[in-house]
Amino acid sequence: MYYRPLPGTDGLPLAGGPLRFARVEILSRSEAPRVVAAETLDAAILLPLTAPRAAIAGLPPGRIAVMGILNVTPDSFSDGGRNAAPDAAIAAARAMVAAGADIVDIGAESTRPRAPFVDLATESARLAAVLPGLAGINWSIDTRKAAIMDQALAAGAALVNDVSALGHDPASLALVAARGCPVVLMHAQGTPDVMQDAPRYENALLDVYEWLTARIAQCEAAGIARQRIIADPGIGFGKDLSHNLALLHGLSLFHGLGVPLLIGASRKQLIARIAGDVPPDARLPGSLALALHAAAQGVQVVRVHDVAETVQALAVWQAVQPCC
Repeated sequence: MYYRPLPGTDGLPLAGGPLRFARVEILSRSEAPRVVAAETLDAAILLPLTAPRAAIAGLPPGRIAVMGILNVTPDSFSDGGRNAAPDAAIAAARAMVAAGADIVDIGAESTRPRAPFVDLATESARLAAVLPGLAGINWSIDTRKAAIMDQALAAGAALVNDVSALGHDPASLALVAARGCPVVLMHAQGTPDVMQDAPRYENALLDVYEWLTARIAQCEAAGIARQRIIADPGIGFGKDLSHNLALLHGLSLFHGLGVPLLIGASRKQLIARIAGDVPPDARLPGSLALALHAAAQGVQVVRVHDVAETVQALAVWQAVQPCC
């Protein structure tokens, strides 16, 4: 059985945050969903749904954190290389912080659909060019390579964000365990070059939940403390529109993992699939809608391109919530 808390205005605290839930949807692969009162469930089932999440990487307690996306690549899907030059990247990072970003996620390899593999030397050189300008900024490294993780952590990165959930590079698990650093484990079906080639699931929501459950357990067995793990269901990574919508509809299920949740849906193709064929830089309204949906489901972190707009939208959203 799988237990999805239904956020509302009363009941038990959701993941120790300001939202609450009084009902839980019970899901199964063999039976129809049913809704029960949360108070009727065993304490062992409720514990991961209600327990406060650990403070990670300087992210704020009590409100949803905003992670700004900074691609120092020439082939990003969202900006076409606008911040590939080191001076532009550093200026963009500082602008995100000024706009209210709690952390800036820096990536030197594009993992967009159909993206080619970037060799270690190229990724390292792109990162090294911006490192001198990151002093005083809370930042994370978006990479699949252990050597880049090591380079970034030595330079002050607060968090490792790996779209392969430490599965791409065999050295990553041991490195993150040894460093004791926080890590985002993201679900992806396939590598970026092939992940959108007819992805398939038996049940997208439950399949991704089970995969993340198993991956968290594997990371714990390798010496990575659960209190240092953030989970990301990987919107757009090896998923078609129906899969993405299933994950978004059932998003609160992932609180059962007992770790903070991150959603990165900003400017992604699913917005164009739903609302019209608009280019990435014209997807702000859809991105804000997805960020607010994530907030309403109790997600702890949203990863976004448009920091100022998202910070404003979340501040207003939180102010008008009866629970917050």
